[in-house]
Amino acid sequence: MTTTALITGANKGIGLETARLLGARGMTVLVGARDAGRGQQAERALRAGGADARFVQLDVTDEASVLRAAKWVEAEFGVLDILINNAGIARGDGDGRPSQTTQPTLREVYETNVFGVVAVTNAMLPLLLRAPAGRIVNVSSEVGSIASMTDPDGPMAGMASVPYPSSKSALNMVTAMYAKELRDTPVKVNAANPGYCATDLNGHSGFRAPEQGAEVSVHLATLPADGPSGVLWGHLWTTDGPEAYGVLPW
Repeated sequence: MTTTALITGANKGIGLETARLLGARGMTVLVGARDAGRGQQAERALRAGGADARFVQLDVTDEASVLRAAKWVEAEFGVLDILINNAGIARGDGDGRPSQTTQPTLREVYETNVFGVVAVTNAMLPLLLRAPAGRIVNVSSEVGSIASMTDPDGPMAGMASVPYPSSKSALNMVTAMYAKELRDTPVKVNAANPGYCATDLNGHSGFRAPEQGAEVSVHLATLPADGPSGVLWGHLWTTDGPEAYGVLPW
């Protein structure tokens, strides 16, 4: 039986690498992308690499687009095994200080990073509940961890910005609440911390490769039945030694 995985924002960066890694595991990867041209290009690239990839037009900020995508998945497959809410944006005003944040910027970021995740999850949830072991992965960030951001000795002690970090904090709570609702079902819901990866989101300034970030989502998407639900898991900052992975504080 085919395992289906839908990844939003899968035409580039961590999303594209996530689709590639899941495709290499023999899954049918559904390439969710807002732009049809870029989505189809990603589909072709994944197919050229041997993956069973299908493009689906999906703008997470457009309710009609989300509902059309859900109907398409149902018509084509009848079930969805994995949903990875990967699409995300980062915006700022001025030099990024909280006092310079504008309402339009805040709304724009939340539309994609928070409201879009809820819209896609709700549309796809009936299909995920049909799967024997549904998995929902919300791609978050360590900057959404209030404990990490307020640690005076931590690596993010000097960072102060509202739109992106607070949207990821909200996404973490969204993750925890869905996990609570679905705790008596086979569906697991977790937030992924890919770490600081070099993508368009940060002008490719990250020190980790997109594939490394994608490995975090793949791990959570393929958890066994006794795996966790309702946690923020992924890359941990270390000052020396090999890279580490684990549960981050909310």
